[in-house]
Amino acid sequence: MDNIEIKEQKTEAGKYLFVVEVGNKDKTSHRVSLERDYWQELTQKTLTPGQLILSSFMFLLEREPKESILREFDLKDINKYFSDYEETIKK
Repeated sequence: MDNIEIKEQKTEAGKYLFVVEVGNKDKTSHRVSLERDYWQELTQKTLTPGQLILSSFMFLLEREPKESILREFDLKDINKYFSDYEETIKK
């Protein structure tokens, strides 16, 4: 499994911003936004926003190589590409 490093950036009104680096020597970098309401809907606050980002990247890496993950996206966009995302994360 690739190393996943998550750095929380400033939080804007109702939205968290993260930089996620995946890999060891050949890292990829991703800017991810997460709306507070979406975080609460998916986790019922049982995970921190950072833990949700980690779980989401683990989900993605089970389905595609890190090089295929978008470089910048909103977490909600994952469900557009993987219809089982929300159901899987809620479990």
